[in-house]
Amino acid sequence: MDINYELYKVFYYVATSLSFSEASKQLFISQSAVSQSIKTLEKKLEQPLFIRSTKKVQLTPAGKLLLKHIEPAMNLIRRGESQLLDTGTLGLGQLHIGASDTICRYFLVPYLNQFHKQFPNVPIKVTNATSLSCVELLEQGKVDLIVTNFPNSNLNQSYIQKTVCNFKDVFIANPAYFDLKQQELSFEELRSYPLMMLDRKSTTSEFLHNLFLQHQLELIPEIELSSNDLLIDLARIGLGIAFVPDFCLTKESNELFIVKTKETLPARQLIAAIHPSLPVSQSTEEFLKLLPEV
Repeated sequence: MDINYELYKVFYYVATSLSFSEASKQLFISQSAVSQSIKTLEKKLEQPLFIRSTKKVQLTPAGKLLLKHIEPAMNLIRRGESQLLDTGTLGLGQLHIGASDTICRYFLVPYLNQFHKQFPNVPIKVTNATSLSCVELLEQGKVDLIVTNFPNSNLNQSYIQKTVCNFKDVFIANPAYFDLKQQELSFEELRSYPLMMLDRKSTTSEFLHNLFLQHQLELIPEIELSSNDLLIDLARIGLGIAFVPDFCLTKESNELFIVKTKETLPARQLIAAIHPSLPVSQSTEEFLKLLPEV
């Protein structure tokens, strides 16, 4: 089917803003031209893409499906344009990485520093998101590379470029509030204490819930947060026993202790991943070279 790229471009701006007027501003064309383009596209595709009302615009199921395919294409075009423009002046295009706050702070910073020293004129952009959401960013073509926890239910094996770190998760507590230093607790026994962990939108939460289910146990945490640093802070003041990756523990965490468990906590990994069917920029290739492989 021969459909002009401009029609898809107009569709993308309306679909992402859910506003004909906002799309017209972003595209620098009239609102009537936007409306006519959408009508033309709907006629060619033989189905409605939007539900129009006086107050708002909504995507139809067909519109949602089309956006799922159009958005990565638009992002890929933008990235290509950006890389060409940057390459002309800087030698390498922009490096855009997706990673969680925890991975950025405790793993990526030294490698970003090394890359910046080696290529001082290359722009570096980091988008913070959970490891689960980072895979979505990669699929949509919004980032060049992600560093994510693994196992990750959203991550296809074909995306994995290299394993960059092995780590273990630990339960930590303040001995002033939990006299458990000399004890070894089962998962069943741990459930009687106030457990604190990341929220359900994280791979870490997914990992621990699945681990408890393997032992026929339901995990009901006392506190769920979006920050490992905050979990450590709350463990320090005795609000509960926190579940965090061991690489988050620093000298400042020395008043806390690791709670021994009868069941073994399996190791996890940090994975560097790229989209297998999208071109890899030179900046991404250079950054991947800096990352260790374990």
